[in-house]
Amino acid sequence: MADGELDHKVDAMRRFNRFYTKQIGVLHEGLLKSPFSLTEGRVLYELAHRKKAVATALSNELNLDLGYLSRLLRALKNRSLIVKETSTADGRQSLLSLTRKGQEAFAKLNADAREEIRVMLGGLQPRAQSRLIEAMETIQELLGARPDRRSPFLLRPQQPGDMGWVVNRHGVLYAQEYGWDEQFEAIVAGIVAKFIQNYDAKRERCWIAEKDGEPVGSVFLVSRSKRVAQLRLLLVEPRARGLGIGERLVFECLRFARQVGYRKMMLWTNAGLDAARHIYEKAGFRLVKEEKHHSFGHDLTGQTWELTL
Repeated sequence: MADGELDHKVDAMRRFNRFYTKQIGVLHEGLLKSPFSLTEGRVLYELAHRKKAVATALSNELNLDLGYLSRLLRALKNRSLIVKETSTADGRQSLLSLTRKGQEAFAKLNADAREEIRVMLGGLQPRAQSRLIEAMETIQELLGARPDRRSPFLLRPQQPGDMGWVVNRHGVLYAQEYGWDEQFEAIVAGIVAKFIQNYDAKRERCWIAEKDGEPVGSVFLVSRSKRVAQLRLLLVEPRARGLGIGERLVFECLRFARQVGYRKMMLWTNAGLDAARHIYEKAGFRLVKEEKHHSFGHDLTGQTWELTL
């Protein structure tokens, strides 16, 4: 290729870069009119999508100088957005995760980003939208983008409307998969109502798993006593199963319980819910009690599981 022809293509690519960075607001002081830079927003994104993270892995993923990343992480920690915990596998490394404040900050950034793109696409006809996405995928393919093999979901705190979703999906899914009647939905409604009415932000949590902008999973951690926490209402939508969402939700419950000083985690479930049982066993829970009962239109065996933290 002649130098002149290559120079022309270089100019064309730079022209596109200038156009697109202006289009998506990269040149603004704050990402999406937030107090975060583009790099800070991307770090929050990575932490929201990882069960555990270490600085070296983030440095490699984002192609950032480790020293610069360390300063950025320190600033985020000073703003109470991330927390560092010493790795039990390697005491020289720290595991990074988002605090509740960090989860809330990312949830807003994520929602704002989706809305901005929605508005941008909304100005195009469906065929033009498809052409745009195809062109973007072609750019990624030609420039050697690696396939994203991570589970495409994030966890966030509850938002208005989530409690209704939790009640509805428990009622629908347990009726479809186990034939349970509406009494189960009524019990779930009572649990979420009590959680909201008596919510202790220092010792209780709800996590909602979100995929493609829609809720696909939930779990609650509630206080039973000063030393005992209870895991409740673990749910993963059928279309999102197999991505590790259930394990991640339980992991967050255990991490938070240890962080605030609980000594034991317990949960109550019923025999036959095999997918959930495998998750509990993998996390270290042990079955301590079984009791037969008739509920939700069926003869069932209730189970109590416990884990010493």
